[in-house]
Amino acid sequence: MNFGWTAGEATSFAIMDTALEKGINFFDTADVYGRWSTHSGACEELIGRWFNQGDGRRESVVLATKVFNPTDQEGRRPEPNRDTRCYSALKIVRHCEDSLRRLKTDRIDLYQLHHIDRECPMDEMWEAMETLQRQGKVVYVGSSNFAGWDVAHASMAARMRGNRGLASEQSVYNLNNRMIELEVIPACREFGLGLIPWSPLAGGLLGGALRKATEGRRQSDDMAKKVEEQRSQLERYESLCSDLERPPADVALAWLLSNPVVTAPIVGPRTVEQLLGNLGALDTSLDEETLAKLDEIFPGPGGEAPVPYAW
Repeated sequence: MNFGWTAGEATSFAIMDTALEKGINFFDTADVYGRWSTHSGACEELIGRWFNQGDGRRESVVLATKVFNPTDQEGRRPEPNRDTRCYSALKIVRHCEDSLRRLKTDRIDLYQLHHIDRECPMDEMWEAMETLQRQGKVVYVGSSNFAGWDVAHASMAARMRGNRGLASEQSVYNLNNRMIELEVIPACREFGLGLIPWSPLAGGLLGGALRKATEGRRQSDDMAKKVEEQRSQLERYESLCSDLERPPADVALAWLLSNPVVTAPIVGPRTVEQLLGNLGALDTSLDEETLAKLDEIFPGPGGEAPVPYAW
């Protein structure tokens, strides 16, 4: 999401090259990324230009993008369904074709439903995805920001059609936001979905925000407010990280990786140095005592539903 926005093209290319060198091969984007800088699809276009350099870049990557939000009209007239937040068959097929063109590829390895559409029949969505799969344009289908019920509904609808169903769910998940432990994680485990947490560092809150503030590093007003609201928690957290002799970001990412349902957290580096720093999580091992301390500092919802709110 940062590519072409907070990271220029040269930096973005360097980040992707470094990722491949270090064994990172899953790249996640969306058709609307770039809207904050120039236009929807700008991030996909940038990745497409990176692929175009050749040297096996495309075949080395498991490529994921998303569909749901309207994208810029790019000089055309508004079209019914296509320019709304929905999963009409027309929209899914045309948005997929647009993404393929921008990414300069013939297939999307993981095509993700960016949010839930409660009005479009699930069968219509699956029919469109099956069409794209038969054409070889989409390999796997994933969801993002689905509730546990949505994961179950989509998975059962797919089974009724003889479809393999959802391969993954991408949810916001981090030490500071553990809500999906109630029902989304159990649903992913039950239906065999991989979990891809986004915002694993809570927008930077878990990346040493308190220490950085004391060092005088610039913070947004929103982040400064969050730091003050959670100062007590962050003091205990960063003190624990100091005792472990690990950077806070490494601990936050390692905590996610300790969950067997998690495939891998999505990191959004703005520099090569940030990417290399994130790799420290792979060498960070958290024992049961440390995991228990993290639970004390950042308590979750109380376990899996219905226990937290019933007997």
